[in-house]
Amino acid sequence: MSGSGHHGGRTVAGISVVICVYTEDRWEDILAAVASVRAQSLAALETLLVVDHNASLLDRLAKEYKETEGVRVLANAGPRGLSAGRNTGIAASGGEIIAFLDDDAVAERDWLRHFAEGYTDPKVFAVGGRTMPIWESRRRPAWFPEEFDWVVGCTYKGLPAGRVRVRNVLGGNASFRRTAFEAAGGFATGIGRDGDKRPLGCEETELCIRLTRARPDAILLIDDRAVIHHRVPAARERFHYFRTRTYAEGLSKALVARSVGADKGLESERRYATRVLPAGVGRGLRDALLARPGGAGRAGAIVAGVVTAAGGYVLGSVRARGAGATFSVVEIGKEADGEEGAAA
Repeated sequence: MSGSGHHGGRTVAGISVVICVYTEDRWEDILAAVASVRAQSLAALETLLVVDHNASLLDRLAKEYKETEGVRVLANAGPRGLSAGRNTGIAASGGEIIAFLDDDAVAERDWLRHFAEGYTDPKVFAVGGRTMPIWESRRRPAWFPEEFDWVVGCTYKGLPAGRVRVRNVLGGNASFRRTAFEAAGGFATGIGRDGDKRPLGCEETELCIRLTRARPDAILLIDDRAVIHHRVPAARERFHYFRTRTYAEGLSKALVARSVGADKGLESERRYATRVLPAGVGRGLRDALLARPGGAGRAGAIVAGVVTAAGGYVLGSVRARGAGATFSVVEIGKEADGEEGAAA
């Protein structure tokens, strides 16, 4: 399974990188993501491209990487969606550490090296990194508050700097010890993204909380030197997407809180809502008074983001109580039997 392990790391017995893909529209992005993994200063054991129920993309990628050592293409063995794709990758991988990279992102050269350093402490079960936006319009929209960069899958203002303990890592730039999945199970299906449908998230939050319940001694880190650059398409630079995504986050958070309890499910959000966001509104209003561009827009966007997320949370809580929303946790390896021949 770990065929190209001859150049694995010194600190850990190899890192497998999983990239989940679903659309040929991102063909160039996918090639760039794989190239960035192959250029790492600490070589990956293998790169696994998991294709989400798209036969033509599966076929095209299998042809593209047929001769490439250390790159494997396989089909998502579970239901459609990012969580099942990740679970397929975990089950098929050979590394002691499994890292995840978004299909529309590129990793800096020392990305895996910084991840590996974290695991020299045996109590560390997950290490995340810093995700920087690449705006398609070449610059951040003046109204878009940095406190809400999570809306576009990036590291947001308010996260502590350096290498710090966190409640959860963010899925597009994260790594886990294999034993984390043995302790807690895989990513929950039915909670996260499914292609381009409503952009629900939080599946990594739910997994991380579940992990620390299963292993109370587990340490989860973010190391902001482990940097990836994530593409933000023009459609996601618009206020309409901002509103849709913050609403969806509220819905997802309600599911997580229902699963793990509101105390754990919302502890990071409380600090964010009571300290980070009011400071952001204050900065926006100050910028508006100083006639700096976008200040009032940023303050307004923060308020709008809070209101729509809260609305999503309330509706999601009502639905969850009525058992209108469910998700399930998969034991890794159970649903992915036979994935080895999937790309044939």
